[in-house]
Amino acid sequence: RVFLAAVRDEVGSIPSDVTAVGEMDRLSIEPVDGTGPSYYLRDHATWEQMREYFVHRSLYHLKEGDPHAWLIPRLSGQAKASFVAVEFDEYGAGHGTQVHQQLFADLMAAAGLDCSYLGYLDAVPAEALAVVNLMSLFGLHRKFRGAAAGHFAATEITSSPGSHRMVAALERMHAPQPCVRFYREHVEADAVHEQVVRLNVIGDLLTREPCLEPDVVFGIRAFGAMEERLADHLMKSWTAQRSSLLRPLD
Repeated sequence: RVFLAAVRDEVGSIPSDVTAVGEMDRLSIEPVDGTGPSYYLRDHATWEQMREYFVHRSLYHLKEGDPHAWLIPRLSGQAKASFVAVEFDEYGAGHGTQVHQQLFADLMAAAGLDCSYLGYLDAVPAEALAVVNLMSLFGLHRKFRGAAAGHFAATEITSSPGSHRMVAALERMHAPQPCVRFYREHVEADAVHEQVVRLNVIGDLLTREPCLEPDVVFGIRAFGAMEERLADHLMKSWTAQRSSLLRPLD
């Protein structure tokens, strides 16, 4: 309750005329030259800063797909079928070596990092924990199914362009191929997922339950608020030439 109240305060009031389609359209427009972590990693970061980024993201990517999967029994009809189709890709489309969790574990190993789940729990700040706790909170409660769907949509819509910048960053650094492979997979897969989520998951859900539109919008904005907190922490740390972790990497 305390966490949710803080998130609601961070998001602020949402005007009644804001729509889920409008919010998704807003997310789809990104500048060529921005100021967030993926832009910094693409253009300026060191390999050690990239490794720190992997550590922050390991809390999610080593269980990628799982928190959102709680939404499956809370959907019906086309929304459920399309959501499962997207998750099928997240889980490797039937191939264990292609499961996104495994691809990120391969990335961590190639970068010389601990690839065990929560291996860096004590090394990341609260901002990194909040990002993953939010999606778990939404997924665990049926009353937040609209927010969970919005969070899922925001994740998929922002993934492909962000991953494209990460590929460029890793190629600039001549990073090991398993590192590049993980993000290249998300460039291709999530560009398709975005359209499926927009039209067949969110679209069908709101056709069936239009009362959930404010919750979907809240989920999208809550995703953005937590991501911005983490981004601010990363950029303040890196531009000050200090580690973004609670304890430096070995």
